[in-house]
Amino acid sequence: MQLASAQIVVQEALRLARARAMKPLAVVVIDARGAIRAAASEDGTSLHRFDVAHGKAYGAVALGMSSRLIMERAEKQAYFVAAMSHITGGRVVPVPGGVLIRDGAGALLGAVGISGDTSENDEACCVAGIAAAGLVADTGA
Repeated sequence: MQLASAQIVVQEALRLARARAMKPLAVVVIDARGAIRAAASEDGTSLHRFDVAHGKAYGAVALGMSSRLIMERAEKQAYFVAAMSHITGGRVVPVPGGVLIRDGAGALLGAVGISGDTSENDEACCVAGIAAAGLVADTGA
């Protein structure tokens, strides 16, 4: 995940949130190995909003699926997702708003996690940011 692309993801996600008058967001972009490449927390976010956003992105990369799909899996296989949360030190957040980032050939580049508004709005901002960077959003839909 290139730094410039990660910064575009953050910028566009926040631009869309402001255009739609969403609640303040935290945005975290990580690469395929889980390292943070770019992040921002808007004024007014709660204390652990960044941690939730990071957990959505981290879980997506750790399990190779969007946090929406992790939530669906948690509903069917709660013990598995609980075990993954334990293995990762509690860093998996199984709630929509964590989207995998792929290149045009389908290679995994990383993920973006957003938290602050509804899960659906968080996910929409992820998708918009990824598209603005010329990359492919993988929500699992």
